[in-house]
Amino acid sequence: MSSAAPIAQSGEPLIVIASNRGPFGFTRLDNGSFETRRGAGGLVTALSALAQQHEVLWVAAALSEDDRAWAREQGEHPVLVDGIRLRLLEPDPQAYEKYYNRIANPLLWFIQHQLWDTPRSPSIDGDTWDAWQNGYLAINRQFAETIQQCVAGVDRPLLILPQDYHLYTVVGELRQRLGARVQIQPFCHIPWPGPDGWRILPAAMRDALLTSLLAADRVGFQTEKDAFNFVRSCQFYLSEAHAPDERHRVHYQGREITARAYPISVDSANLEQLLAEPETDALREELEQQLEGQRMILRSDRVEPSKNILRSLQAFRLLLERYPEYRSQVQMLTLLAPSRMEVDEYQVYLKEIVAEGGLINADFSDGRWEPVRIIVASHYLRVMAAMQLYDVLMVTPLADGMNLVAKEGPVVNRRDGVLVLSEYAGAYYELGEFALPVSPFDIHSTAETLHRALNMPEAERRQRAEGLRRQIRQADIRRWFENQVEDALRGQP
Repeated sequence: MSSAAPIAQSGEPLIVIASNRGPFGFTRLDNGSFETRRGAGGLVTALSALAQQHEVLWVAAALSEDDRAWAREQGEHPVLVDGIRLRLLEPDPQAYEKYYNRIANPLLWFIQHQLWDTPRSPSIDGDTWDAWQNGYLAINRQFAETIQQCVAGVDRPLLILPQDYHLYTVVGELRQRLGARVQIQPFCHIPWPGPDGWRILPAAMRDALLTSLLAADRVGFQTEKDAFNFVRSCQFYLSEAHAPDERHRVHYQGREITARAYPISVDSANLEQLLAEPETDALREELEQQLEGQRMILRSDRVEPSKNILRSLQAFRLLLERYPEYRSQVQMLTLLAPSRMEVDEYQVYLKEIVAEGGLINADFSDGRWEPVRIIVASHYLRVMAAMQLYDVLMVTPLADGMNLVAKEGPVVNRRDGVLVLSEYAGAYYELGEFALPVSPFDIHSTAETLHRALNMPEAERRQRAEGLRRQIRQADIRRWFENQVEDALRGQP
């Protein structure tokens, strides 16, 4: 349900979330009304809990035609939708294309995951500069204008939380427009590389991003390493940025900006609800029948080069070559959700994954046993079903802000499954003690680690699985957002 909801002009702090994608999507029905769909993911869950304690305004882009139609009907004032005040801005389609598909994805995404093949790409050409000026900067400016409009005349504390790499320059825009009276605290969900990673961006672009973020009061990251890399990047590229003997603070133009780690987690209660769905149960029973007593190695990822799916298949091939006893006994189930399929690099990567899986099946299948099963579809309940059944969960990204698969799997698994975890996943800093760590580039050692996981004694499996569950549940998704808000409201450095 939605209704007009003017923002109170005074009282408790108003928390403003800004993100590219909003918490709700809208579908126009035949009678002209709109059906509201709650978005998936932990961010929406965390905000729903936050909205029970604070007044929350969420500003996002209208992405679908029905979203845009809904936004036009609501006008320029926030509307209360399921307890959250929502304002969808309508970006110019050409500007949005430049902002999202030329700068945010793939340029910034590939830089922050260090995926560019630098001898060949990227080439920053005139179209890139046009996309920067008339896409990325323009859409960020539109976000800032919309937020300014929404909070005009509000005489109460304001905390603005821009989310992720899409909105880096909105921070500086907001500071110019709203001044020192507001607290601005962006959060970066993806990895932040060290200074060398940022040399790909021309100085004008790079400095604009850094100086904008330094207009914040504090900047949130997934890990301590990311926070430290941000401080180092500012020091390296900005002559006025200093951090004497500091790993988590930057002094810039008379201000002190804090870089803090707030590791995101999962919504354990929501996972339990999904497990209780009849469809999840039916999918789990179907998978059990298909496995026919075989053990399962599970991969569950978006189709992204950073997830390192191809090398995991190559490591599985080595396992079957070195240890023939696993043939007909172990299946690698690879569940892939399509992601950014409009980007050429992603299309090519998916084709390579499917080809490698097909070659493994051609080389090792005995007619009844299929070593690799690849399913490409966005079907979260199937993922929940499979996670209950894995004997080994492979999470081996080249780079990841956190990787929630590494946290979801141990919470729902029923077999004391072993987590094989890349040392470059953000989750490694919290879960590495109870996982089997691997270098994502080393398929030789990954194959040996799979062998160790499949032969691990039951007592060790149980001890590691219990340690993972305990570590994950002690800080859930609600605590992640509450920590950020509490620090801001207390003015913590």
